[in-house]
Amino acid sequence: MASHVLTSVAWPYANGPRHIGHVSGFGVPSDVFSRYMRMSGHNVLMVSGTDEHGTPISVQAEAEGVTARELADKYNGVITRDLQGLGLSYDLFTRTTTRNHYRVVQELFTALFKNGYVVPKKAMGAISPSTGRTLPDRYIEGTCPICGYDNARGDQCDNCGNQLDPIDLINPRSRINGEVPRFVETEHFFLDLPALSGSLDKWLATKTEWRPNVLRFSHNLLADLKPRAITRDLDWGVPIPLDGWRDQSMKRIYVWFDAVIGYLSASIEWAHRVGYPDAWKQWWLDPEAQGYYFMGKDNIVFHSVIWPAILLGQNGQGDHGGEVGPFGTLNLPSEVVSSEFLTMSGSKFSTSRGQVIYVGDFLRDFGPDALRYFIAVAGPENQDTDFTWAEFVRRTNFELANEWGNLVNRSVSMAHRQVGAVPEANDRRDVDHDLLALSRTAFDEVGALLRRSRFKQAMAESMRVVNAANKYISDQEPWKLRHDPVRRDTVLHTALQVVSDANTLLTPFLPHAAQKVHEALGRDGIWAAQPEIHTVSEEDGPDYPVLMGQYAAEQARWESVPITPGTPLQKPTPLFPKLDESLGETGPDWARLD
Repeated sequence: MASHVLTSVAWPYANGPRHIGHVSGFGVPSDVFSRYMRMSGHNVLMVSGTDEHGTPISVQAEAEGVTARELADKYNGVITRDLQGLGLSYDLFTRTTTRNHYRVVQELFTALFKNGYVVPKKAMGAISPSTGRTLPDRYIEGTCPICGYDNARGDQCDNCGNQLDPIDLINPRSRINGEVPRFVETEHFFLDLPALSGSLDKWLATKTEWRPNVLRFSHNLLADLKPRAITRDLDWGVPIPLDGWRDQSMKRIYVWFDAVIGYLSASIEWAHRVGYPDAWKQWWLDPEAQGYYFMGKDNIVFHSVIWPAILLGQNGQGDHGGEVGPFGTLNLPSEVVSSEFLTMSGSKFSTSRGQVIYVGDFLRDFGPDALRYFIAVAGPENQDTDFTWAEFVRRTNFELANEWGNLVNRSVSMAHRQVGAVPEANDRRDVDHDLLALSRTAFDEVGALLRRSRFKQAMAESMRVVNAANKYISDQEPWKLRHDPVRRDTVLHTALQVVSDANTLLTPFLPHAAQKVHEALGRDGIWAAQPEIHTVSEEDGPDYPVLMGQYAAEQARWESVPITPGTPLQKPTPLFPKLDESLGETGPDWARLD
């Protein structure tokens, strides 16, 4: 039975172009999942956008000599184009600087305040001595007072997982310029996480099927929750919607709080843009709807603890109850799907060190599906994974080109040359039935893995069908059956049917190639719909790009579709050109480190 499935994708930060490590965490996994769910008949709403507030935006804008808004506009455009090129099928990819987003954030803030889960509190805030600007927690590093880790951040220690305050750090320093921050007393609003911990614990106890890394990290966080500041002393962010605060030019709701609310605000914006303002409620208020959240492991805390806490507080479901907020009783996440880090030469990608591969550069030289394949089959799904050019070249040449590309090319080419169309199958034998049975069975096996976000296993099972089909053709040798055209045609028909099935299995992973295979089999129409960039505007605001698409109308369905004898075939072109093996030694010129 069809259900409503919300795919909430982590918001890429708009202080620069995104690199392939980013999209390996939030981008490709969420799109593979969403495309499969649509093909299975579910009503999917996939939303996200660029995250555009906070001190890092202001710092980068200053470095580039532009305003914060101009910087956000610039990189919103860059990121939107890159994600469109990668084929990420967002129903709406928007941004956090919209009036709609401000309104939703402020209404949620007010609801939490009324229910007593957002409280004012004085605290020691970190200030940059040289600029007078607030330093966000993540821009302060020092030694963890609990485990002694040297590079703990001001909000948490990545080594022991404990929540921290910047003033707790030993020998704190600014990540921007290395100076020692000055701590001054200031008043801010805090999300009272301890007042939500009991409800969070009960809810999290029901999530036994989540990935072990997410559960382990989340339970560790619950053991020591503290109130967490959600406002800052800065001028770039959502104004605080309370009397005595809304007109203060240097008090704003901070970026980490407003960004997670973007999943709700983007859903509401999407509903308005498609002309059905209440449509978002099907994904947020229906208890039967499912919500899946995709991100890298550094964002687990915001999706498995912070965002559920905000939702519980808005719903009046925290430890001391409260009234249901203005949006109704909102659904909490069904699953938090977190990937580990994609590294390069054993270290995290680093723009400052020049150790980075930007999505736009990669797409320009290698196209989207080669990157999508690498992330799916060799990405950081369960553990940190190192990207090397040698492994990328090997995977592309020996798996994409030699296995899948060769199967499509040899099957369609022989049928085109020998028959000119999809041939008849009038001499089926056990070996043919066995291959077709393997192909049909794979739909249930691969589908079950994709529903659980087990992408590596799903790809392996899909490629098992491809490998079996290649062996079948090599064993049956249809090129030697000129004197037995009935058997030859049956072999070619069987091979083409399995090509069709394998193409369906691979469509969530390789949507651009899937469209080409669909056409190579003599079929027409859209098989794997792609996102489109639309320019939209707000009153008194600049025009900006969003990603949207007509995915429900695509032809792809998660089932074996019989090929039709007599369908004309054309000589195919290679799906995946082989890469020069020397690329594996050095990488392209633009990716080489000095």
